[in-house]
Amino acid sequence: MENLRRSSLKFFSDQQLCYADILTPSEVRARIEVAVLNFLRILTSPDPAISDLPLIKRNSSNSRVSRGLLTDLSWVFLSHSFCTRSLMRANAAKAFVRVWKVMEVCFLILVQEKRVTQRELFYKLLCVSPEYFSSQLQVNRTIQDVVALLRCSRYSLGIMASSRGVVAGRLLLQEPNQEVVDCAECGSSGYAISGDLNMLDKLLMKTDARYIIVVEKHAIFQRLAEDRVFNHIPSILITAKGYPDIATRFFLHRMSRTFPELPILALVDWNPAGLAILCTFKFGSIGMGLEAYRYACNVKWLGLRGGDLQLIPEESLVQLKPRDLQIANSLMSSEILPESHREELALMIQSGKRAEIEALYFHGYEYLGKYMAKKIVQANYI
Repeated sequence: MENLRRSSLKFFSDQQLCYADILTPSEVRARIEVAVLNFLRILTSPDPAISDLPLIKRNSSNSRVSRGLLTDLSWVFLSHSFCTRSLMRANAAKAFVRVWKVMEVCFLILVQEKRVTQRELFYKLLCVSPEYFSSQLQVNRTIQDVVALLRCSRYSLGIMASSRGVVAGRLLLQEPNQEVVDCAECGSSGYAISGDLNMLDKLLMKTDARYIIVVEKHAIFQRLAEDRVFNHIPSILITAKGYPDIATRFFLHRMSRTFPELPILALVDWNPAGLAILCTFKFGSIGMGLEAYRYACNVKWLGLRGGDLQLIPEESLVQLKPRDLQIANSLMSSEILPESHREELALMIQSGKRAEIEALYFHGYEYLGKYMAKKIVQANYI
């Protein structure tokens, strides 16, 4: 234990670290103990004070872009700029206390060798500290504060990812000492991706697919799985049912490492939100920049794109909403956005319109698979 404390003290003196480590429970507990000892040391010193909590900033001003030298892979990560949570500032006092409350619960979880979801953690904190936790959003933000303070991953804290993701198609999966699951035989609902990242990392994977296709919407995924598109386009289908959660991103990244020769293609709506979802899979996100860079994949944009609008009736185009424009402005200000994607986004803003994948059903329900097959054969993706 003394060695763990010494290594943790060294960690807290090193302000150059700007990523979240994957640690054992004993290492995380040691970092929490050192945080407490540092707090008590300053509190009981000859010149006592309540120390601020130094957290790595999670905003665009502190984000950087790493571009692969030998690959097309790029990702977002956070640099060395810090912000603080302080008990002495009225607008930050509760956030300061929340960090300690979440660390306390995580410490107990790790001692008990348990894991919890963010939702379970919220209800625990709501019961024991209702004056500090009244919403799931407060818990989620505080978890990221703890990650930024201790610089260890959420999973290392004993917090499991709540997964919405499912996968279907030409993929065989096997958990250790379990039977093989054929994802082609899981029906239109697909195989549910677990939130246990440790288990996902141990999965045995086999495939004869030639493509991995990321689908933005669950309804589109179900249509493609029901039509068994993966028989016509030898592929694996995966969806996070909207904005991607960590477990689905982890699973996709795991497939990309296991099958590095397979192109990853994204099918999303032609709107700023669809592009934002694609970029999260491709580059990671600023909000989780301390750990999400690990799950970045070289995702290509299959569709919908501006050139596909000629396939869609004018009546199917919908006016951009204020929220769309807000997302578009955020994407435009990002230095990581490729020029080809920026041109597509500029076209969306200029037209003031958005198009959904379902608009292709104008040509019949079976047309979507034909549309995808033609674009893949022509290598029409960016």
